[in-house]
Amino acid sequence: MSEVRRDPIIGRWVIVYKPENSLGPADYEKSVHTLKQGAVCQFCNGREAQTPPEVDAIRAGYAPNTPGWLARVVPNKFPALRIEGELNRRGNGVYDMSNGVGAHEVLVETPDHAKNFADYSLDEAVNVIKMYQSRSASLGRDKRFKYIMIFKNFGQSAGASVEHAHSQIIALPLVPKYVAEELEGAEKYYGFRGRCVFCDMIQQEYQDQRRIITSNDGFLSFCPFVPRYPFESWIFPKDHNSDFVSMQDLEREQLAGILKDVLLRMKICLSNPSYNFYLHVKPVDDDNKSYHWHIEIVPQLTRVAGFEWGTGFYVVRTAPSVAAEYLRGAIK
Repeated sequence: MSEVRRDPIIGRWVIVYKPENSLGPADYEKSVHTLKQGAVCQFCNGREAQTPPEVDAIRAGYAPNTPGWLARVVPNKFPALRIEGELNRRGNGVYDMSNGVGAHEVLVETPDHAKNFADYSLDEAVNVIKMYQSRSASLGRDKRFKYIMIFKNFGQSAGASVEHAHSQIIALPLVPKYVAEELEGAEKYYGFRGRCVFCDMIQQEYQDQRRIITSNDGFLSFCPFVPRYPFESWIFPKDHNSDFVSMQDLEREQLAGILKDVLLRMKICLSNPSYNFYLHVKPVDDDNKSYHWHIEIVPQLTRVAGFEWGTGFYVVRTAPSVAAEYLRGAIK
């Protein structure tokens, strides 16, 4: 029989198939990511003039907007929000609105068109994490911005319109609803129990063991007990940490290593599927210590349909313990 499970953070309910009825990797129709041969790419090394001027980069002593970079950040050509102007919040009857002020940037993660995160060297993966931190710190100094959203779309079905490996960084003038719900849930839990809900989840995952994918000295990855999607995976700092930007060299290496590891396991186990991952971090200038930043990774194996849209329930046909077992076994 299926189980109805409640998320202890925001109170969301999901329906999870029991392990004996779970679907395996081969049971899903996946949108497999394959490279197009001979494609002309504006993000490739040597085509810097085809993008807007870079706003940040890791380079080996070369001038801006020239070849020789290792990771490069440029403004999005078609931004969802623009950095110019003021918010000008206003109302129209029951409706609230403001100008679309923010920032929308693209991090080109590597000059190598054929590479993606699962295939990076540790140094290449560390460069991506450094750029996430650098842009978060820089954009966070703008008082108009309340939240820095970092995410990656890999593969067409995950929303990637450009094949070359990249992430996106969006500075928002408000805190997104889902993050706000997590923050509120974490505060309530801390107020009631005097502990971080995410830290308690980490401890329970260590006790149960079945949903753990992999770990290193600084980070733990597991399939959450209350997932929304099959093979959904989370990565947390083992020690309580509410400030993503504060990570130092060792922590960056550990995060880069485990993120690369989990994505490689998904690539092997799920035949290189399209996926999304995103960072959930505390809002800009928020000194709330009850939150615990983390990364959520979602391979694109199913589609949200009428039941999910109509009820807010998610139906997950692979139990997280089964998903974790497959992912653990992907690398011997």
